[in-house]
Amino acid sequence: MFKTPVRRVRAFGRPIPHAVAGLALAVAVAVLGNLVVGQVGKVWNGEPYPSVDPDAVAQRLKDRSDEVYDDFALSEIPEMPEESGKDGKSGKYAAAPGKIATGACYYRGLRGFAHIDEARSDVRSFGLDWSVPHVPEATARDAQQRVRQRLVKQGWKHTHDGDRAGAALRELGFRFEDPESGDQVDVRWNDSTTTLFISVYAPCGEVPDDFAEYGWSEADWHPKRTGRT
Repeated sequence: MFKTPVRRVRAFGRPIPHAVAGLALAVAVAVLGNLVVGQVGKVWNGEPYPSVDPDAVAQRLKDRSDEVYDDFALSEIPEMPEESGKDGKSGKYAAAPGKIATGACYYRGLRGFAHIDEARSDVRSFGLDWSVPHVPEATARDAQQRVRQRLVKQGWKHTHDGDRAGAALRELGFRFEDPESGDQVDVRWNDSTTTLFISVYAPCGEVPDDFAEYGWSEADWHPKRTGRT
């Protein structure tokens, strides 16, 4: 009985059976295919949004608001009896409570062109807006300066300067961004309303399927002092 010799190919001078060579080629094609599919998917979908815990984000924004309220140090200003509430607890420069709201986030990558202006239901941004009314310009400048100094010291990046002086309106303000989290703190004041407006923002993140903004108990913020020295 004659045996059919196994044909071999040579690689680097050594013979390799055709079966092994074919398997290696198939693996290489599969790996290359996966890489191509992965790259196409990345171009189509863009960078994925990070997954976030809405309750944790809400607590972070409320903590940041408490820090800004502390920096304002408006509690050091004596209360005016005629402007205090009936309970005698609301001071001259009392901050109004705020509520965290979510914002729209959109598709990334080339997929965004197929869903122009269509927000994703599973990805949201978060923002907390609040204000302190009846603040004179000099007091507002000092309050903003204390916030600015702390943010600079903590390594936040100054991204916007809101100081404007026009014939009918004068504005003071700025925006800082935390390089690590992407959170932003925006502080504004104008001589028309004499109100400090504060916005604390967290960037887009993918939320759990069961997240419901309506009736979200963690959304409420009530101003309090942290007791920082």
